[in-house]
Amino acid sequence: MTRNQVKSILQKLEELKELRGIRLQEAVVQVLDHEVDYYNWTGFYFMNNAAQQLEIGPYVGAFTDHTVIPYGRGICGQVALSGKTFEVPNVNDQDNYLACSVETKSEIVVPMYKGEVLIGQLDIDSHKTNPFTSEDHEVLNFVVEFVAERLD
Repeated sequence: MTRNQVKSILQKLEELKELRGIRLQEAVVQVLDHEVDYYNWTGFYFMNNAAQQLEIGPYVGAFTDHTVIPYGRGICGQVALSGKTFEVPNVNDQDNYLACSVETKSEIVVPMYKGEVLIGQLDIDSHKTNPFTSEDHEVLNFVVEFVAERLD
């Protein structure tokens, strides 16, 4: 991600600051998808601790069967347990990878906290191997904080 893309994303998020809940989430995934050409699937998953599973929220990209992911399964499921960002430069190198598309080459999952509580995550798949930069990490961390602050 370039510095210009970072600026553009941050400016567009500023324009969304009055939105809340699902409308904000839908707008955010649209912005990310539009601004970054190597983001090929961008979406939110939310924690359901009672059922020990992630449940899909708004997303942009190809249809996925993975609307519910058990904690521990795949990259998203591992982040549900660790609470830490997990970047996979090449999904073929991951034993516990849950394939959504044969085109996916890499993935990054960023946890989303409300205060101290892990409430969800932002999941991004790319059709490129190892595309994510420090700027991606910076922006995606900002995005999850921005969204979490605006959830009821």
